Amino acid sequence: MKARLKYRIYPTSGQKHQLAKLFGSVRVVWNDSLASCQEKYTSGEKKPINSELQKLFITQAKKTEYREWLSEVSAIPLQE
Repeated sequence: MKARLKYRIYPTSGQKHQLAKLFGSVRVVWNDSLASCQEKYTSGEKKPINSELQKLFITQAKKTEYREWLSEVSAIPLQE
């Protein structure tokens, strides 16, 4: 017999803010890398490897003024 557990969390307002910031950052990085992959696909180029995507959309994006807010969250979820 397998057991199933159900959990519910009730984050505080500060935790809600941090979670929203994290999920928003992950969504932005995902959308940017997906658009880049689709653009390369339509032009007939090879799909970039993960390290190239991470360099473009995480490491270099954090250094730009437009996306410097990405450095406010952990890089690990952004890489995943």
